[in-house]
This record gives sequence, structure tokens and C-alpha cells, in this order.
Amino acid sequence: MATRRSVEVYLDLLSQPCRAVHILLSCTGIPHTVRTVALRKGENRTPDFTKLNPMQKVPVLEDNGFVLTESDAIMKYLSTRYDVPEHWYPRQPERRARVDEYTAWHHTNTRPHAAKVFILEVLIPVQTGSAVDEVRLFRALSELEDTLDRLESMFLRRQPFLCGDDISVADLLAVCELMQPLGGGRDVLQQRPQLQRWRSRVQSAVGDAFDRAHAVLYAVRDRRTAKL
Repeated sequence: MATRRSVEVYLDLLSQPCRAVHILLSCTGIPHTVRTVALRKGENRTPDFTKLNPMQKVPVLEDNGFVLTESDAIMKYLSTRYDVPEHWYPRQPERRARVDEYTAWHHTNTRPHAAKVFILEVLIPVQTGSAVDEVRLFRALSELEDTLDRLESMFLRRQPFLCGDDISVADLLAVCELMQPLGGGRDVLQQRPQLQRWRSRVQSAVGDAFDRAHAVLYAVRDRRTAKL
């Protein structure tokens, strides 16, 4: 039997979508090589990386000359291209459509709303030396609360994972976004027992891959906590 090729992925694990890709690769055993691209050092703007992805964003996948950007597309490609458990991206049309439904919604809801909290509470103060804009932060937290309401009422309902009875790429994309505010010491699920139980199920399903992917974020949190 032919040996599977090792795919290359360009990642910065402070990036939520990069962590989702990293966890999927770790859990599925797809042979891969991680190329670290440090966004804080501007490595995404180098000429070589810009040739790979003119958008200068991570993650990027390179598979035997095939280059693909965007985490959603990368995760679905990996799940389709390689022999991985079907639950990650089901082949049955209705089940697959449920995953697609969430991931389409994700990009204008979970992703921007959780990210904004981290940006306002951590990134902007670090980059500018200014205090947190409490008015903007309050507004961002309110928008995120609306998203969390939808996650509970529309997607989770009474099922264990966002798109059914088993974990999928949708859960990875979502959980990595909702972990991001933890970099500022804020657990946005603290008052959400239903979502806390879901997060615990995701962590159990992926095992050590979860904490390995989030080690950089934990370090940001710990440094910030030490300064307070």
C-alpha cells in the first residue's frame, strides 16, 4: 500500500482557525508538517508567504502542490481527501448539510463576536498601551451573548454536539473561537452550563490535542494574569 503524503500546514496557534486545523490533524492522524508563521512578527507579510497566500493570512494548506486557504475549506478538504472517521464531515447529505449550515453561520456570528472581545480586551491594549475601551467591550460582550443564545437554542438544542450525536469540524471551529477570550482571562461560557458541558464533550473527544493546540493561548492568559 502506498504511503500517504505528508501535507504541510502554515499555522500560528494564537489564531483560532489555525488551532481548529491543528486539532483535526492531530486527531485524525493525517501525516503533516507544521510550518509556523508568527503573525506578531509579520511573517505572514514576507514575499515567500505572500506568494503562497496573497491574502497574507493563516492557515494555509499545501498538499502535493495543491494550495488551499481558509480554515473551513481546509478542514472539509482534509476530511474528504483522507481516510478519516466520517463524523468529522459526514457523507450523508442531510448530516453534511447540518455541518455546512453551522460553518456558514459561524463566519458572521461566533467568529467575529468572540474575536472582538479578545481584540478589545487584549490585542489593542497590548499594541497601543491604552486602557480597555469599556463601552466597546460591553457592546461586544452583548453581541457575543446573542450568539451564545443562538448556539444553545438553534444548534445544540438537546443534542451533544453542534450538528448531531458526534463531533464534527463545526465543533472545532466553534470551540476554538469561544476559547479565544480566555487569553484575557475571560471564560465567556462561565454562566452557560449547557455550553460548558458541550465544551467538555469536545475536549474529551479530542483528548490531549485540545490543550496542545491551546498552549500558546494559555501562556497569553498566564502572562496577563501575572501582571494584574
